[in-house]
Amino acid sequence: MIVKWMANFAQPIGALLLILGSQWAGVPASAQTQKTPPATQPICPAQLPDAIDAIANRPQFSRARWGILVEPLSPTDGQTLYNRQGEDYFIPASNEKLLTTAAALAKLGTQFRIRTSVYGTPVNGGEVSLRVVGRGDPSLTDSHLASLAQQLKSRGIRQVGQMVVEDGYFQGQPVNPNWEWEDVQAGYGAPVNSLIVNENAINLTLSPQAAGQPLRVTWDDPKEARGWRVENDSVTVGPNEPEFLEVGRDFSRPILRIKGQLRAGAEPEEVAVAIVNPAENFLQRFQQALAAEGIAVGRAQIAAGTPTAGEVELAAVESPPLSELVMKTNQESNNLYAEVLLRSLGTVAKADAAMAGKDTADAGLEAIKATLTQLGVNAESYVPEDGSGLSRHNLVSPEALVQTLRAMANSAAAEIYQTSLPVAGVSGTLTYRFRDTTAQGIVQAKTGTVTGVSALSGYARPLNYPPLVFSIIVNQSHQSAGQQRQAIDEIVLLLTRLRSC
Repeated sequence: MIVKWMANFAQPIGALLLILGSQWAGVPASAQTQKTPPATQPICPAQLPDAIDAIANRPQFSRARWGILVEPLSPTDGQTLYNRQGEDYFIPASNEKLLTTAAALAKLGTQFRIRTSVYGTPVNGGEVSLRVVGRGDPSLTDSHLASLAQQLKSRGIRQVGQMVVEDGYFQGQPVNPNWEWEDVQAGYGAPVNSLIVNENAINLTLSPQAAGQPLRVTWDDPKEARGWRVENDSVTVGPNEPEFLEVGRDFSRPILRIKGQLRAGAEPEEVAVAIVNPAENFLQRFQQALAAEGIAVGRAQIAAGTPTAGEVELAAVESPPLSELVMKTNQESNNLYAEVLLRSLGTVAKADAAMAGKDTADAGLEAIKATLTQLGVNAESYVPEDGSGLSRHNLVSPEALVQTLRAMANSAAAEIYQTSLPVAGVSGTLTYRFRDTTAQGIVQAKTGTVTGVSALSGYARPLNYPPLVFSIIVNQSHQSAGQQRQAIDEIVLLLTRLRSC
């Protein structure tokens, strides 16, 4: 199973979407809606510890662990306001992306772009040999492949004798071995390689029909349907029936398995399934793009190529600048983008002879540590395992997150970094959280959720108190994700009501 939705008959399916063992990455913001009780009465800093403790010490959290650190953004505005296990390790979920994106901005620069190139020798009688080099652009789509094909056509290329597609720019495993089984099947856990197209995922829409009929499966790319066998055991149910979906795929054969039920008349649900062989998928799609421009390909293979004498770049496309990649990473909690940033850091680090033999992701993890240490983040306050937070082997303290947030607020990339964070009640994964509360519009924070874990770390700008930086993480909770977030949001609302007194 890769995705599972469950809801009772009193609530729409989007309100209780649950991804078992996985991130909320790629989940529509509407699926994270929750009611947060309004509270407007100001509180003094001296009252804050007892108010937070009253929430974290509720009986339902008696077996859970809370890590909370709240400090003024500027050290000149006072001391720590609240600290509960702030130096201890916690599983951060997608709060890991705060470390990854901070290091990427600091090390790679805001204008860093990822280039995909097609090399070849000058055209000889209309035929040419091509070498395609991918460098892990997570934003690359079919339209970019079409652009590459059009550029080649404009150079007079009509026949490709041999085409080598290289997938070795990122070295190492495309899937982190510590990610969970359901995660690596889902679109949000797609493999990370050098040749990415359409985020290495297949997108589908499941729509209810008349009661008793199976859900209708609509492929975003109808051509995809020809290569898959669909085992559709889903059903459309009546208005008082529960709703849930289970979507999985076979890893040895192109078989898609769909189970579950939606109510008749309910909104369609979008799902995504990870590509198993992303390099092969890239090759096939690029050949289709070439064929659409009338360019025939004789032989094509995925292999390690080497530059040849007289070879030139015949076509190229680039990703948006890093400032935009970081925005997508944090606003949407996009795991693929985060993992590409980790590996991009690794490619820079591998220029150092001491790192030359390392996997790109491992080199990227060391680059994160080195870069954040230079920014003033305590190197002992976190242990990164991946770039996205999907791995439960990540260990991060609230201290590390607060130090990172403060360091970035004082960096040259401060505006870009802060803008990349969702705004309470307004954007990204916080679009439907904190609406009509004192937090709306004045809290910018990164969300994070895996089963038993919820996190929220970022900035708060109370109307009657200096700006704050905070990190709130709950681990080992058997409460639902919604219940965990409810409590976290109540704590954040306390911060927005602070006043100097």
